[in-house]
Amino acid sequence: MALGSVYNAAEFLDAGKYTNVQRWAKDVGNRPAVKRGRIVNRTNGELNEQLHERHAASDFDTQTGR
Repeated sequence: MALGSVYNAAEFLDAGKYTNVQRWAKDVGNRPAVKRGRIVNRTNGELNEQLHERHAASDFDTQTGR
């Protein structure tokens, strides 16, 4: 929300003036676990960014186009 990717919340909240929140949101978004979590149950976009079902940690290696 802080980066504006959800219903233009950043504009409504004037999030740009909160530089530490912006930095924190980017830092969290760059974490490997967050990146993996964003592809779970995703059915659109590039195939290597989709994981339709996740049942084990190895699914990230075997069921995506990586």
